[in-house]
Amino acid sequence: MSKLKVLWVLLFFVGFANLVAVAEEPMEPLEELYRLDRLPQFKSSVKVGSLSSYDRTGGNDDGFSGKYSFIRKEDDGLVIAELTGPGVIYRIWTPTPTEDMVEFYFDGEKEPRIRVKFRDIFTGKHPVFVRPLVGYGAGGFYSYLPLSYKKSCKILMKTERLQFIQINYAEYAADTALSSFDPKPSGEYLRHLEKAKKLFASSGSDISSYALGVNAESHHYQTEISSINPGQSFKVFETDKPGRIVGLRVSPADAFVGKDRGIVLRAYWDDDKEPAILSPAGDFFGYYFGSPAVKSLLVGTEANVNYCYFPMPFDKSARIELFNDTNKPTAPIKAEIIFAPVPRKADEGKFYALWRRENPTTKGKPYTFIETEGRGHLVGCIQQSQGKASGSTIFFEGDDQTTIDGELVIHGTGSEDFYNGGWYDLPGRWDSRRSFVLSGCLGYQKHLGRTGGYRLMLGDAYSYRQSILQTIEHAPVKNERVNDYSSVAYLYSQNRPTCDFTIPDGRDREVIDFEKIIFVPGWNLPIHAFSMDNVTLSKAVEKVDKGNVRFLSVKAEDSDNWYGPHFIVLTCELSVAGKYQVSIEAVKGPAQGQVQLFVDEAPVSEVLDLYGETREKSGQLSLAEVDLVEGENHIMFKIVGKNEKSTGLNFDLSNIICERLEK
Repeated sequence: MSKLKVLWVLLFFVGFANLVAVAEEPMEPLEELYRLDRLPQFKSSVKVGSLSSYDRTGGNDDGFSGKYSFIRKEDDGLVIAELTGPGVIYRIWTPTPTEDMVEFYFDGEKEPRIRVKFRDIFTGKHPVFVRPLVGYGAGGFYSYLPLSYKKSCKILMKTERLQFIQINYAEYAADTALSSFDPKPSGEYLRHLEKAKKLFASSGSDISSYALGVNAESHHYQTEISSINPGQSFKVFETDKPGRIVGLRVSPADAFVGKDRGIVLRAYWDDDKEPAILSPAGDFFGYYFGSPAVKSLLVGTEANVNYCYFPMPFDKSARIELFNDTNKPTAPIKAEIIFAPVPRKADEGKFYALWRRENPTTKGKPYTFIETEGRGHLVGCIQQSQGKASGSTIFFEGDDQTTIDGELVIHGTGSEDFYNGGWYDLPGRWDSRRSFVLSGCLGYQKHLGRTGGYRLMLGDAYSYRQSILQTIEHAPVKNERVNDYSSVAYLYSQNRPTCDFTIPDGRDREVIDFEKIIFVPGWNLPIHAFSMDNVTLSKAVEKVDKGNVRFLSVKAEDSDNWYGPHFIVLTCELSVAGKYQVSIEAVKGPAQGQVQLFVDEAPVSEVLDLYGETREKSGQLSLAEVDLVEGENHIMFKIVGKNEKSTGLNFDLSNIICERLEK
């Protein structure tokens, strides 16, 4: 080899080494919140970790007592974090903020650089923690404002007691150029902050420009089809040129609604014969048991259009298609791809999305989102969960756990906590569909035993160099309950993930509806209407027949001066229309009245006499067969009289049972 060639080879490898070295240096942490073009890039952190209040004994005291919510006590408070740098705190979460002061100490300093009320970390009232990088909703409070530290970071909570807490962070190599957070921001910091704030306020909008990178141009490709026949596929996009997809939009979203999960999204990169994206299309975009539910920054549904803005780089070719795995043609479908001719870089992973279902989950073993070897980073999870019986979602007490490169580095405090929520099954918290920038609740239906959530990750992505195992428990302790769980995991990987990348056949993907639905009025069942006067409502728990019974108590006197007999109407939501046997469970007693079921002001059942000499459970009492619709049904009960021995017109209702008769 000539000296000139040797010189060129040396220069090439020196240049390549420098390129890798530059790529290994982290961005300014704020940039990670808006530089979506850098999202596929492998993280330069050496470890991802979390501090949380999870129960170290394996029990379910994940913050209730505060026993595990701190590292140690000091004279003036609780140390909740003590981290060695260089590193970055990427996420802080709690469902139990207080007015207590929190102090952040950097690099061993004696005075805190940040002093803030715990609650104000999340409300936007403090100049450091600004919205929408911080926020709250669905029972949880979260901050994505990155806090970097060169040598160390200590967080001191000025209180005697703290409950639930999670702090996600990443450690970097000792020679990494990271500066400690400065509460007096520079002009450059403020420019980064404004860009991040602008992006975080853009959920549901076209954010493909953020994924393009510097000086890159995008090309829009549109296609449509009048129908996809059963067993056929529709090619949404295909190219034999290197580049990256920075936007995918498919409409109408209504075309993918349904419980069969029958339209499958598949994407192939380069020469891979197996898909890199393999998921029921609706679930990929964040559907909840067959209906659109998510409106996040990177994936979701807006104005009847499904969208995805995860950048998807590839080396030389790509193909995206929709496959009709049902027995009927689809509705007309339109698709738009936003493509940039920027090939995958050496330090970038390819995008993968894997749908999984465990029905039933395995007793004693947590549910697995993804388990794979290689290098990459997990950037999101969507979960749909359904119990095996109506009327309970106790399985959502289960904790998320993340094992990276063989080490358990993250242990959560409850399923809704993983999705930045809190207090599932409590009114005004995790009890309904809520969508935020990077997380949210897909829905909550206790009577159907259903709920679900999503979480997308930017700076807080779970980076791994050898392997990752992401799981979540499906019971309060020991995974002792058996349920129906399904999920989508989004990740970037250097090589194809080593896990099984298949999905079940059509029937094994379908949503399963209960035939017997139990509604609990004494907990959170909506009350549609009740008597105008001479009545009081209350919720109570009483020990009856040696066990506690929760019920909605209607205490009536005389009659309703406006409408005659006292009444109460409760809203019962059903997932399938049909004829149902409607029954109740109540508490009998000396002051109970006689109750009858009405539809459109007409009595449809016999009169039930709930009088009893002593307080006792009624057992299941059948009322009538009634035609009910999918969605909300208003069930009316009237107190039409009382037994001659009864001292009142009360109605203590513990359960409404709707059992479907037509299969």
